[in-house]
Amino acid sequence: MAEVKTRRRGTELEDAILRAAADELAEAGYAGLTMERVAQRAGTNKNAIYRRWPNRAALGVAAYRHLAGDRLSPPDTGDLREDVLTLLRAINCGQSSPAARILRGLLAGVGDEPELLARLNEQATEGAASTWLTVLDQAVARGEAPPEARHPRVATVALVLLRNEYLTRGLTTVDDAVLAEIVDEVFLPLVRRRA
Repeated sequence: MAEVKTRRRGTELEDAILRAAADELAEAGYAGLTMERVAQRAGTNKNAIYRRWPNRAALGVAAYRHLAGDRLSPPDTGDLREDVLTLLRAINCGQSSPAARILRGLLAGVGDEPELLARLNEQATEGAASTWLTVLDQAVARGEAPPEARHPRVATVALVLLRNEYLTRGLTTVDDAVLAEIVDEVFLPLVRRRA
């Protein structure tokens, strides 16, 4: 009796599409990402993709998120400075990963596509802010930071400054002294000033 192939559906199909999109982004960059190539690589059709993601910007960001996953969990060293440095160091070490290369490719494409910039901003707000706010929550509970410091812009300022180092200087990693400077000269004074 011949084996009957079943159609992939739900998360199985979505995983295949996102893996295919991540592979396309790794090989061709965002500029070379097409729904046709992703569909072919995933063994599906474009309609299956468009039902889930309305355009390539949405697909590209979803593929990045799928590949990156929830890599960063909030540390709790008992010290706000060490927690923030721990997070920055983890991000900095991960900049040579496939997910980081894809993210750099996506960031390079934002100048030509406002929709991509909007999707990346949305992803950054959703993903990054919760981890950094948790770190601030822990510091508030320990009495290291005032409750007023718990603001998304304050919480993510260290991350934004680190990303700025990558974007403006073209770096893939930043010296640890720069990370300490971001924390000691900008982040901690800003947190403490919020009282």
